[in-house]
Amino acid sequence: MKKFNFNAGPSILPREVIEETAKGVLDFNGIGLSILEISHRSKDFQPVLDEAVALFKELLNIPEGYSVLFLGGGASMQFCMIPYNFLDKKAAYLNTGTWANKALKEAKNFGEVVEVASSKDKTFSYIPKDFVIPTDADYFHITTNNTIYGTEIRKDIDSPVPLIADMSSDIFSRPVDVSKYTCIYGGAQKNLAPSGVTFVIVKDDALGKVSRTIPTMLDYRTHIEGGSMFNTPPVLPIYSAMLTLRWIKANGGVTEMQRRALERAELLYGEIDRNRMFKGTAAVEDRSLMNIDFVMADEYKELEADFMAYAVSKGMVGIKGHRSVGGFRASCYNALPLEAVQALVDCMKEFEKNN
Repeated sequence: MKKFNFNAGPSILPREVIEETAKGVLDFNGIGLSILEISHRSKDFQPVLDEAVALFKELLNIPEGYSVLFLGGGASMQFCMIPYNFLDKKAAYLNTGTWANKALKEAKNFGEVVEVASSKDKTFSYIPKDFVIPTDADYFHITTNNTIYGTEIRKDIDSPVPLIADMSSDIFSRPVDVSKYTCIYGGAQKNLAPSGVTFVIVKDDALGKVSRTIPTMLDYRTHIEGGSMFNTPPVLPIYSAMLTLRWIKANGGVTEMQRRALERAELLYGEIDRNRMFKGTAAVEDRSLMNIDFVMADEYKELEADFMAYAVSKGMVGIKGHRSVGGFRASCYNALPLEAVQALVDCMKEFEKNN
């Protein structure tokens, strides 16, 4: 039976990326050694890192004066690295969900933190509007896509202070005006690579301005100077990331990724809104293109387990909603074909017809 992978992360990757990565594990570029066993400083691996950085800059049209880093520790490590490097007196955070809240909480260890707005009052089902960013903050932090609650900031906002964004789950799904940001970071295991590597895009001249001493490994300048090789980087995920970036470029770049994301979302949200048995959970104007959340309509709540079993029987994988919100979640990252969304929609229609 054909499987349709809607996992939220680690998640679907392009099939050719998986196959090429597998080849590299057995024999990397025909050198007779696995990529798992070659030196990260060798002439064989350095071109991989160089190409990954170059493709990052090309696909996102990153201006001069920014560095692209590949680090360990996940996006969660960035929750402390951001304030270590940028918070001198006060920082501002937008609280739109679990990960935004964790980032905010971590920053409080380093100085004053202002929560400019929160959507906690409605279970993070919307993106706050009309908030005021304090002009005396060292930076303003946002989480652009909220994987658990299915909301997304789909445009680059204007900020009077340096803007920092966690783009773990929507990077490369749309064009981004990087010049509006001081730092963009994210875990790679959604739209880019297997788990194990974190990307950071950072504005060089914004660094070195805090008064505190920063531990060597937590100072972005360390990794810029070391070319992401101050210590051994996550070699295999970087290789897969490079292959994924090649795939994005070959398939029309981020503009085409955005078109496909809109097409997938329009199809699935259309069925959620049409089907009497289901309803969406996020505010319509803030619906995520990456993580589409829905539940059974109130009068059909008792059929939730039945639909889950039916969906699984039809090959749907990973559509169970996060335990904090329940229901269902279809993660529709770049590599997910429209065919998978159509299969889920057909499944929803069949379940409605049979019940």
